[in-house]
Amino acid sequence: MNIIVYLLPLALGLGLLGLFAFLWALRSGQYNDMEGAAYRVLSDDDVEK
Repeated sequence: MNIIVYLLPLALGLGLLGLFAFLWALRSGQYNDMEGAAYRVLSDDDVEK
């Protein structure tokens, strides 16, 4: 039962860390162009002829 005293704050801390990482990624604009990377993979612009 004593392990809950350690695991509960650890779980809450990891959850808050994940939430802050998500908010940081959202504010830095990483979700602005969701389809651009998929189209850049398919394009052949860098192939030399």
